[in-house]
Amino acid sequence: MPKATTTSQPEHVPERKPERAPERRAERKPKHAPGPGLRERKKIKTRRAIRRAALRLFAEQGYEATPVDRIAAAADVSPSTVSRYFPAKEDIVLTDEYDALMAEAIRERPPDEPPAASLRHAAVGLLGPSAGAEREELLARLVLVRQVPALRARMSGGPADNGTLLGEALAERSGRAPDDFAVRVAVGATLGALREAIFHCLDHRPEESAPSAHDMAAAIDRALDLLSRGVPL
Repeated sequence: MPKATTTSQPEHVPERKPERAPERRAERKPKHAPGPGLRERKKIKTRRAIRRAALRLFAEQGYEATPVDRIAAAADVSPSTVSRYFPAKEDIVLTDEYDALMAEAIRERPPDEPPAASLRHAAVGLLGPSAGAEREELLARLVLVRQVPALRARMSGGPADNGTLLGEALAERSGRAPDDFAVRVAVGATLGALREAIFHCLDHRPEESAPSAHDMAAAIDRALDLLSRGVPL
């Protein structure tokens, strides 16, 4: 008899489990930029103490009659420390961090907003009531600039620095280079208009009082409106 043939059984293949979708990693939220370290905070504190002491002495006895060593004593630091933070007495009044704050405020404005409007919002933000003690300090310094010829003369070098910071911010929004001719002219003209608007408020304020935030904003609006209309006379 022929041998019986055995039917081959199919090879058993283990059942594959359906692949699991890859787990999504939790999206990492961007971390806030770290604040200044201890050393930097100490520098900021010392710088502010020197400036507060200087402004108080300037108000009490006048700018010209206040030497650096007296400012140092009032701030409880050495004269060399004052010179390290402010190489000249004029720098105590003229140098500040507001230019960087204005540039940052401009970057936060809508990208299609006209440059003059962005600058207006940035300036009013620094001079508005929400600025608190910083506004009072800034106004005190502006009063000194208006009153002291040496400060006005030294300030002539300031707009170039201001224009660099603000020009960079405006150039980013417009797609132009920071040294573009139109950017430089726009920044220079607008800064000049803002400065004269502030000085107008200081010149016409009630005696021994600070201009109100409303008056400052109105003067800035008038100055920028004149600029936008080609300064018709």
